Amino acid sequence: MSKYILKRILISIPVLIGVIFIIFIMLNVVPGDPITLMMGEHIKPDLIEQFRVRMGLDDPVIIRFFKYIINAIQGDLGMSYKLKRDVTDLIKDAFPNTVKLALFAAVIAWIVGIPAGIISAIKQNTIIDRLFMSVSLFGVSMPVFWGALLLQYVFAYKLKVFPVSGYKTWMHLALPAIVLGWSSAGTIARLTRSSLLEIMQNDFIRTARAKGASESIVVVGHALKNALLPVVTMMAIQISSLLSGAVITESIFSIPGIGRLAVDAISNRDMPLLQGTVLFTTVLIIGGNLVADILYSVIDPRIRCE
Repeated sequence: MSKYILKRILISIPVLIGVIFIIFIMLNVVPGDPITLMMGEHIKPDLIEQFRVRMGLDDPVIIRFFKYIINAIQGDLGMSYKLKRDVTDLIKDAFPNTVKLALFAAVIAWIVGIPAGIISAIKQNTIIDRLFMSVSLFGVSMPVFWGALLLQYVFAYKLKVFPVSGYKTWMHLALPAIVLGWSSAGTIARLTRSSLLEIMQNDFIRTARAKGASESIVVVGHALKNALLPVVTMMAIQISSLLSGAVITESIFSIPGIGRLAVDAISNRDMPLLQGTVLFTTVLIIGGNLVADILYSVIDPRIRCE
């Protein structure tokens, strides 16, 4: 197991460096002068040059990239041009809010998606199956911003059951969590159904039925564990994606999380803050994939030998 984990970590390192390099280059070719953004448009040219030298912005891009990598390893992601605060501190303040939203959405997705997929597989080609798959397809296909606005209009504006936006209590997280969880639940439901139907065609399932095992024991005791292999992978990836920042949802519902931080950085052309949020997002996604690989190997030990 330790060799397998080490192998996955070593594979992730060049991926992380490559993504950081691409993002760093892309953000550094964006038009705009960060010194002007920090000091104002009427600053004297000689002062602009002094600040550029002091901040190391006159160095070649490749040198600035390696400096950024070295500082990032030490936990220094730079200073926000607009907010005049350490990017690391800004991310630390915003991340707990994103964690609460992501976990709430993930719980909704798992509670709804896995049972719906199991029931659809058991009731294949029935009205229940078609109903569940239609709802899941609608959730997967529906744009997040449209679903958010729809829920705000119906449940917040018309019925006044939930707050329209903000971040004060768990009630404020209900609507954005449902918006995020609906799409994830649809994906999980469809994947659970297809995986379970495939497993149910195997010989060991027919053997269990021939021995007189009840359908519930066949499904839960024999088929479900094997069917959940790809589902577990998807769930781990979804968690990392949700944690990396639900940009649209956090913006619509005014939740001060990682996604909202990234949107504000883009609006203000705050490159250090944007680089920090992208780097943090990349680490979360790679970490989520690593966790998925480890869970996959725990459930199916044959994978460790590959």
